[in-house]
Amino acid sequence: MSFDIPSSVVFFSLIGGVVPALIWLLFWLREDRKRPEPRGLIMATFLAGMIAVPLVIPLQQWVSDPTHQSFTFFLWAGIEEFFKFGAAWIVALRQKETNEPIDAIIYMMTAALGFAALENTIFLFHPLQAGNITETLITGDVRFIGASLLHTISSAAIGISIGLSFYKDKMTEIAYVIGGIITAIVLHTAFNLFIIKESNGITFAVFGFVWIAIVILMLFFEKIKRIYPVNKI
Repeated sequence: MSFDIPSSVVFFSLIGGVVPALIWLLFWLREDRKRPEPRGLIMATFLAGMIAVPLVIPLQQWVSDPTHQSFTFFLWAGIEEFFKFGAAWIVALRQKETNEPIDAIIYMMTAALGFAALENTIFLFHPLQAGNITETLITGDVRFIGASLLHTISSAAIGISIGLSFYKDKMTEIAYVIGGIITAIVLHTAFNLFIIKESNGITFAVFGFVWIAIVILMLFFEKIKRIYPVNKI
């Protein structure tokens, strides 16, 4: 059996996975354009999010249980959210450059989009390898407006929690982060459970929920931009 993989399949899978994620990243970086983060740190965080994917996959396979699908999705979501948080924490959140509340959201979303970029690349690989262009385009579109945004929203929930507690005491900050992680896992699990339904009505409702969540996220951006040391929110 030959395991030769055409270089064009790898190339177009990467293009289809990474470029849309970078487009979303540029969109969200505009929210912090007055005091932008170092580009090198942004790209390092994005790459760290990508590196998290091959670490997550074997863990997800290990906890998979076809007889308890809902619980499996919960565990998968938990693993992904912890690793995305870990990627942002290790590379950026501990650094001196993270010096204002909005930075936590930016770095969490950057790690999430890096994760989504490689995950989307993997999803595009198989239909491209099979020469199924229609399926490739549909998969790319669905993941661009659905899964990529879901990763962004769920990780942003953690970033929002860090931002809201940025000037609070350490114990309060830890409590906020735990709450953010729980929220991220719940959102991620709910999306995964609903999206597997075959009903078009449910699918459109889920994507509608994602876009409503994006609007809420943008409102939080504006709120957190106005948090200062003297403003204990």
